[in-house]
Parts: sequence; C-alpha cells; structure tokens
Amino acid sequence: MEVKGRVTQVSEVQVISDKFKKRTVWIETEGDYPQTVEFQAANDKCDILDALEIGDYITVHFNLRGREWTNKEGVVKVFNTLDLWKIDKEEDF
Repeated sequence: MEVKGRVTQVSEVQVISDKFKKRTVWIETEGDYPQTVEFQAANDKCDILDALEIGDYITVHFNLRGREWTNKEGVVKVFNTLDLWKIDKEEDF
C-alpha cells in the first residue's frame, strides 16, 4: 500500500526492548478532506526517517498490521499499525 502527503512530524527513536525500537512520522494527506496519518518505522527501518524534514512531500510505502490484545478485564481490543518499509521524496504536492 502507499499514500502521499506532507511531513508534519518526525519522532526520535524509541527503544522499547533489546529487540525492538521504533520511530514515527506524521503526514498530512492531500485532497478535499486532508487527514493526519501516523506511520511507524521499526528496527532497521528507523534510519529511513533521517533524511526527512518537516514540509517534505513524500510517498510512504507501508504494510497494514493488526493484532488482538486482551486486557485484565477480559476485554479484547484490536490495535492497528501502519508499518512503513520505504519512503520516496516527491517534487510537488
């Protein structure tokens, strides 16, 4: 999957465990109803975000990931992640 938009925020690396670290990038999509969307870069993909600056227009290539989680009360929830694997800088919005 892919989506295009303008970079509005890039996070620092968050180390979650010895085997997992992540960074996030927020983009604002184009069109009549722009949306702010957060994408996650995990582990070796974190470095992809080093080249980004606020205002860059990019295409994000990503996988949609989801998982179930059951809380202490037995309520099941689903969490979704937009897991990026490639970014292309574009010329114009």
